[in-house]
Amino acid sequence: MVLMTYAQAAVLAVQREMEADPRVVVMGEDVGRGGIFGQYKGLQETFGRERVIDTPISEAAIMGSGVGMALAGMRPVVEMRVVDFALCGMDEIVNQAAKNRYMFGGQGRVPLVARMPSGIWDASAAQHSQSLEAWFAHLPGLVVVCPSTAQDNYSLLRAAMQCGDPVVYMEHKTLWGLEGPVDESVQVPLGRAATLRQGKDITVVSWSRQVQVCQKACEELARMGIEAELIDLRTIWPWDREAVLASCAKTSRLLVTHEAIQAGGFGAEIAATVAEHLPCKVKRLGAPRIPVGYAPVLEAQARVTVQATVQAAVQLMG
Repeated sequence: MVLMTYAQAAVLAVQREMEADPRVVVMGEDVGRGGIFGQYKGLQETFGRERVIDTPISEAAIMGSGVGMALAGMRPVVEMRVVDFALCGMDEIVNQAAKNRYMFGGQGRVPLVARMPSGIWDASAAQHSQSLEAWFAHLPGLVVVCPSTAQDNYSLLRAAMQCGDPVVYMEHKTLWGLEGPVDESVQVPLGRAATLRQGKDITVVSWSRQVQVCQKACEELARMGIEAELIDLRTIWPWDREAVLASCAKTSRLLVTHEAIQAGGFGAEIAATVAEHLPCKVKRLGAPRIPVGYAPVLEAQARVTVQATVQAAVQLMG
């Protein structure tokens, strides 16, 4: 194992896939100088401008080119800088990448990875702080991934680049400096959750940066005598129903929490599935339906905190 940051793990994952498969290319704004988070640092020097391609400032053109490359047999990694900017290329994602395999009877495949850094970006206001994973989970034909650790960012990014279908890959904007051990031999399949903490009283399900919030909340709950089982979903679609249902069958209580707005959030899908299958008490916890403010006091109103998570768990315990 090697200690590295979330960003360094991503660079290593792309490097390994580019070494193994000459069809893998990177394209996007500023990728040549390493990307705005350092997630491509050194790759253009290693692989050249023909495989690490700087593009004009047009998300629609970038994504459209990526779809075309994928249909022609390449495996592009398409950088959108942040998920908020990806909205300018939604037609290419929604109507082209996601639907091509179905609409043409499997004659074409779109094996691209669209990297869309997600979540609240400190002091970056409403247009740079959105968590939109539920949008993409709603679309047939897309795989959606939200890694929370350096190891998962390495292993899941490699799995995404090896996938034969389009993957929306959502790294959190504030996790790039997070350090953790990375073992290159560890393979993490898409669609498999990780149980980070065992417990018998309540199941807590989350993903992305909110997992760190939940870990602190579980520690506080333990001091209160409440044993929480914490599941990091990792892949939003397909999501690991078996792991969540097995845990809820044991605890009979589910708290699903995410940084995204609660109304219409993906937590509702998890909560509804568990409620349909088990006699389980269920509670959701997400952000209020407000834009993320620039001022720290306003930004704080959009965050789902450790205290709020503990309070929701205690209420669910009854």
